[in-house]
Amino acid sequence: MIFLDLFLAFLLIGLVAFGGGYAVLPLLERMIVLDRGWIAMERFVDMIAISQITPGPIAINGATFIGYQLISREWGVALGILGAATSTIGVVFGPALLIFVVSRFYTRFKDSPVVKAVFRVLRPALVGLIMASVASVASSAVFDVPGVLIVLLALLALWRLKWHPLLVIGACALLGLVVYM
Repeated sequence: MIFLDLFLAFLLIGLVAFGGGYAVLPLLERMIVLDRGWIAMERFVDMIAISQITPGPIAINGATFIGYQLISREWGVALGILGAATSTIGVVFGPALLIFVVSRFYTRFKDSPVVKAVFRVLRPALVGLIMASVASVASSAVFDVPGVLIVLLALLALWRLKWHPLLVIGACALLGLVVYM
């Protein structure tokens, strides 16, 4: 039954996660952490970090991580892999189906005032979702003096020094190892 629950939860997330990326985080947090209690908030923050350092969309990486974590802790690695596959298929299936349907009709309706209005309304809503995600993750992250300094140094390196994001990620990882090990 847990596999069906995983599939359906991630199918719903995939179907309503407009905006992708960070816009999906509040929905993931609500459904997976708060409503179902499948993982703790600390593990959710870990999932975000892992999703950022692995290739692919955050929703897919998150689904894989959560499916594996949820199943493997009770039934072992082999079924954990099946849990990861189940949740990953769930989160991908809905959007793939939507893309197929939309691609069939988009050119016919792209100039419709209704379609234009829907997209105009969705843009600010997505910005709001992303900001809610930032606030939620920031409030649950470990904030101590070294952590705040690392955040400020990363922002400085990105905005003022114009460092490449990969260089900033590597530098922050090294700083984290030095400070927290």
